[in-house]
Amino acid sequence: MEGLGLDRSFWSGRRVLLTGHTGFKGGWLALWLASLGAEVTGFSMPPSTAPSLFELARVGDDVRTAGGDVRDRAAVARAFDAAAPEVVLHLAAQPLVRASYEDPVATYDVNVMGTANVLDAARVRAGSEPLHSVVVVTSDKCYLNPERDKPFVEGDPLGGHDPYSSSKAAAELVAAAYRDSYGLPIATGRAGNVIGGGDFSPDRLVPDAMRAVAAGRPLRVRNPDAIRPWQHVLCSLHGYALLAQRAERGPWNFGPDVEEARPVRWVAERLGVDWEADPGDHPHEAHFLKLDSAKAHTQLGWSPRWDLEQGLDATAQWYAVHREGGDVRQVLLDQIEAYGGS
Repeated sequence: MEGLGLDRSFWSGRRVLLTGHTGFKGGWLALWLASLGAEVTGFSMPPSTAPSLFELARVGDDVRTAGGDVRDRAAVARAFDAAAPEVVLHLAAQPLVRASYEDPVATYDVNVMGTANVLDAARVRAGSEPLHSVVVVTSDKCYLNPERDKPFVEGDPLGGHDPYSSSKAAAELVAAAYRDSYGLPIATGRAGNVIGGGDFSPDRLVPDAMRAVAAGRPLRVRNPDAIRPWQHVLCSLHGYALLAQRAERGPWNFGPDVEEARPVRWVAERLGVDWEADPGDHPHEAHFLKLDSAKAHTQLGWSPRWDLEQGLDATAQWYAVHREGGDVRQVLLDQIEAYGGS
């Protein structure tokens, strides 16, 4: 992993509090950090989908669990007391655009007030014990999007048309306020559309495609020409881990090379699934999203180790093993190792 800039001597025995460890990204990150020797305490609600990566990959075998809801301020404080973290990685979120239209209040409650609760507990912790770093994961959708063919940079205005996007912009503002008001070592990570094995969320392209394949029916695609910065989940997690290790501050983009941003239809066809346009009445979603990650390239030495083709191949492999009843945990660990050595 040293080739990635990840120092085993830093992570070995390091006390980490990871919120959202029962989710897709959180499950991958929990196992990666545990493989580096970190003492990971996970704080999260039970998995929101069945099946779930958390259960299939037996993430709980490697993580001490302090179950709870980031909306519960007292529960968050108890988790901090139990974990005594040196590093905090905040991934817990309501992560779906369409779900945010259906329940905007819950989306703001989790994504904004949940972030405030985590950062306030970090503030209290830092007042009595050393706190090396805090990383808050937001989204590429936190930017005010005028739908121009121009990649977003970290200094671009924040905003959001839909409740999900605006909740992520608000989480960025909360993180900046806690960083600047209390001097906390807080960085925010803004990644694009991540893919990878173990994502079973509704209304996401790859999980929907895998469900369509299993059911023997065409994939229904809402916006086939929408352009997204697709990348394998390990690419973004690599960036978050570097931020935490180096105690960086401020906002950071982690996206694929600009030419890797592809339309939805291209990804569906590359996965080899039959698809058809879904002409239904759908809520607004951004048509164009690209990230400029030059800051992470030059200042962190980060770059995505897998291109989109490699990421799609790894994703398809994971789901194939899952369909065949194989050891998906081992596939996940093998892919983490392969990413580090590629």
